[in-house]
Amino acid sequence: MAQHTLTAIIKDAETKEPLAGASALLAGTGKGAVADEHGIVSITGIPAGKQAVVFRFVGYAEKTDTLTFPFNDTLVVLLEHEGEEMEEIVISSTRSNRSIDDIPTRVEFIAGEELEEKGNMKPGDIRMMLNESTGIQTQQVSATSANSSIRIQGLDGRYTQILKDGFPLYAGFSGGLGLLQTPPLDLKQVEVIKGSASTLYGGGAIAGLVNLISRTPTGERDLRFLVNGTSAGGLDLSGFYGQRFKKAGLTVFASRNSNRAYDPSNTGFTAIPKFERYVINPKLFLYFTEKSKLNFGVNYITEDRTGGDIEYIKGRGDDTHSYFEQNNTRRFSTQLAFDQAFNENSSLSVKNSVNVFNRKISIPGYVFDGKQLSSYTEAAYSHRRENMEWIAGLNVYTDNFKEKQTDTIPKRDYDQNTIGAFVQNTWKANEWLQLETGLRGDYIVDYGFVVLPRLSALFKFSPKVSSRLGGGLGYKTPTIFTEETERIQYRSVLPISPDDNELERSYGVNFDVNYQTGLFDDKVSFSINQMFFYTRISDPLLMNTAPGNLYRLENVDGYISTKGWETNLKLGYGDFKLFVGYTFTDAQLDENGIKRENPLTARHRLNNVLMYEIEEKWKIGLEAYYYSKQQLSDGTTGKPYWICGFMAEKLWERFSLFINFENFLDARQTRFDTIYTGTVTNPVFRDIYAPLDGFVVNGGLKLKL
Repeated sequence: MAQHTLTAIIKDAETKEPLAGASALLAGTGKGAVADEHGIVSITGIPAGKQAVVFRFVGYAEKTDTLTFPFNDTLVVLLEHEGEEMEEIVISSTRSNRSIDDIPTRVEFIAGEELEEKGNMKPGDIRMMLNESTGIQTQQVSATSANSSIRIQGLDGRYTQILKDGFPLYAGFSGGLGLLQTPPLDLKQVEVIKGSASTLYGGGAIAGLVNLISRTPTGERDLRFLVNGTSAGGLDLSGFYGQRFKKAGLTVFASRNSNRAYDPSNTGFTAIPKFERYVINPKLFLYFTEKSKLNFGVNYITEDRTGGDIEYIKGRGDDTHSYFEQNNTRRFSTQLAFDQAFNENSSLSVKNSVNVFNRKISIPGYVFDGKQLSSYTEAAYSHRRENMEWIAGLNVYTDNFKEKQTDTIPKRDYDQNTIGAFVQNTWKANEWLQLETGLRGDYIVDYGFVVLPRLSALFKFSPKVSSRLGGGLGYKTPTIFTEETERIQYRSVLPISPDDNELERSYGVNFDVNYQTGLFDDKVSFSINQMFFYTRISDPLLMNTAPGNLYRLENVDGYISTKGWETNLKLGYGDFKLFVGYTFTDAQLDENGIKRENPLTARHRLNNVLMYEIEEKWKIGLEAYYYSKQQLSDGTTGKPYWICGFMAEKLWERFSLFINFENFLDARQTRFDTIYTGTVTNPVFRDIYAPLDGFVVNGGLKLKL
């Protein structure tokens, strides 16, 4: 039989760009070839008659064409991105609302199935969701109440800015509870920028920012419920409704989360406090015209949380068993956003949020009671051209804290106001280079003027290889709310004063390389991302002792620096996916010329996740996380440990059942180290660097109606 040749050009169905590295295989034979840099592939020695040819490329749906040979034309093959998992991800944290593939700033995101899988593990809050990412550590700052903050790349939680739909709602007094009071059911995706991001949203994003993006209404009704229970006495009930009508849309999220006091150790103190929390968040969307829309939402959270001596909390307290730590919080906030498009290229957005946060902390013999009132207002104009986009805007941020004085310490009141202006340019210089430059100027009343430039670059060397380089300046306005002061419930901490304190200033850079390809005739997908980072903070604000058994927050003569790298590897074969991540962090503190490791930073972290998924039927996951030794603030060193978990979910059309065995090796600080010194009546708690709750099983039901 005569032998013939097939010549084909394989392209992306949407962009029409050639797919170098794509493969063509003659079905039922070993004949195949790989496309060159122009997407051209050639197979020789094809028998005459009808033959099936299979075209493949990583991240694209496989396509089979049946051709009759001899076939003398050049075949153009258009491959489409495969499945829901590969749908275009639009990022809003960089303000430009661009596809993640075209953003020069390095952004990590959690969305879709990954978001739901992580939500199964801890449906009541977002700690687990963030803690399982490379370079991010959720740091518990209270041994008995579980108050926590986010540490990115070894820097304290106050250097990370947490946003909800672009609004800075979680800062200052509310920072230690923001993670705990955010259930994930109403989230569409989570966007994380590591490294200095103060140019984007102002001070506070020295280590990075986390933007929680809410679900929005669609034409199809979205009604979902979640019920979850835990072996530690926890119960989570959540519901979400969203739907768009002709000129209006509505979303409503509500949840109730609770836990009984839980102590798996013999220390007598709560590993999980007793708490009860209610959240309600309705949001109205108005679509005046195709070019004009407005949304307005309110958020109300109330929570009573009590940790401490388990005997006292259970009502069996006495003169010995009398220690407790109680947090009563109330939050009311509003969010308003208006968008007006003038034409296809120009638009204006105006938004405002107001946040009122009341919190009362009580321990034996001491009460800290305060109210934080903050607001954020912004107006931004954007103009887009074919290869360039400009965004410019103004914003005003206010933060007012008032304390109800309960002791002789001077009141820690403060009133901080910031007026800022920013401009950002994104330029597609050519097919392989895109640049994003930004400049912000902030005037902080009582602290002066700050100029914050930033630069990011995206290099697309080929469809398989890309790289990002970025850097910028940052600052943090001083307040009394730090991880150090939260551990002691702000007791005996002197107030902040612009006469005695100054801004913490920083600069940071990061660089990464991303490579993806197919292995073994594209049966195995492979990608690796290697990122290097460095951040330095000058004149850091640290807590020191003062005469009279008091504490004072001072800008010390020195710096905090953190450097290291993150490696993320992904492998996919059939229904299996393997994720491996490694983080090396070298965080150093120079205080008046004396250098030491920044406490509570694992120098080595290893993340391993293996997922098996049959679409719309089963999800099964096995995970293992390693934390190396950590330097503690008392001069000692913590023990290394592993945390392992197993998750399974059975899916049907309208509902699913899930179960999660979290930390089944029962890694607990109370098993291999102490958590306090002193007595049960007057404990002095040590740093918490490992889990306290140990092995916990949770499971539940999810409904989609």
